Amino acid sequence: MSAFIPVALLLVFCCVCSLLLGAGNVGPKEAFQVLLGQGTDDANFIVYELRLPRTLIGLVAGLCLGIAGALMQAVARNPLAEPGLLGVSAGSAFAVAIALAMGASTATLPAELAQVGALIGCLCVIAVTQMQGQCNDPIRLVLAGAALTSLLTAMTSLLLMYNERAADEIRFWVTGSVAGRNFEQLMSLAPSLIIAFVCVLYVARPLASLALGERVAIGLGYKPGRIRLIVVFSVALLVGAATAIAGPVIFVGLVVPFMARALIGVDIRRTLWLCVPLGPLVIISADVISRLIAQPAEMPLGVLTAMVGAPVLLAIVRSQRLPTL
Repeated sequence: MSAFIPVALLLVFCCVCSLLLGAGNVGPKEAFQVLLGQGTDDANFIVYELRLPRTLIGLVAGLCLGIAGALMQAVARNPLAEPGLLGVSAGSAFAVAIALAMGASTATLPAELAQVGALIGCLCVIAVTQMQGQCNDPIRLVLAGAALTSLLTAMTSLLLMYNERAADEIRFWVTGSVAGRNFEQLMSLAPSLIIAFVCVLYVARPLASLALGERVAIGLGYKPGRIRLIVVFSVALLVGAATAIAGPVIFVGLVVPFMARALIGVDIRRTLWLCVPLGPLVIISADVISRLIAQPAEMPLGVLTAMVGAPVLLAIVRSQRLPTL
C-alpha cells in the first residue's frame, strides 16, 4: 500500500519526538543522551518513566480510537459516526464517574468498567441507526448522538457535583490525556485488546460486503445482524480501553478514518489497515504539540484534538458527496 509506508515512517519520527521533547527541564539534547545510554539519573527517569509510557499509551489509544471510528462508520454507513460524537465515549466516561463516586481511583481503575459503559453507548447508537431515516441522514444521526452525549455528560456532572474527591480526580482526565499512566495499566488492557483485534480481523471482509448492501452480504453467506453485533462488541472493547487509559479523547475516531479514505479510498479493509499507523500518528503528534504549546504547563490532549477535529467535522458536513458511505 503506497500510503502505509510514509505514514508509518512519519509515526516513527513522531515517536522519537515524543521521547525527546517535553515541557520539563530535560531538552532534546539530554533526552538523546539518555537514548544513547549516557544520560543522568533525572533524565533517565523523565525519558523512561514518563515519556516512554506516555508514548506507548498514545500508540495504543490512537490505534483503538482510529479503528473504532472506522468500524462505526462502516457499520452505520455514515461518515459522521464517531465514538466521541455519538455518545460511546460519554458512556464510557459515565461508567468511570460512577466508579470514582463509589471510591475508586483513576490510578487503579479497571478498564472493564469503561468498556461496559462504551458497550451501552454502542447499543444506543445501533438503536438510533435502525430508526427510519436516521441511518441515511448524517446530520440527524449526529444530533441524536449529541443528545445522548449531553445526557450522559449531565449525569456525569451530577454525580461529581456531590463528590468533591471524584471531581478532583476526573477533572484533568475527562479532557483527555495520556500523561500520568504506567506500564501496568497498559498491560492490563492486553487481553481485551487481543479479543477486539481478532474480532476486527473477522469482520473486515464481511463489512466490505455489507457496504454493497444487505442482500449482497446475505448472498455471499454473511449474516448482517451477527456482523453488527460483533462490531458493537469490538468498538466497546476498543473505545473502553482507550477511555480507561487516555480519557474521552473526541474527534480522533472521526478524523482518522476520514484521512484514511482520502488517501486510499472507501474500501473498509484498506481503511482499517491504514488506520493502524494513522490513529497513533494523530494522538502522538497532538500530544507532542500539547506539551510545547503552553510551556511550562501542558494543554490537555482532548482540547487540541477538538480544535483540529471540529473543522474536519464541518468539512464533512459541507461536502455534497458524503451523505452516506
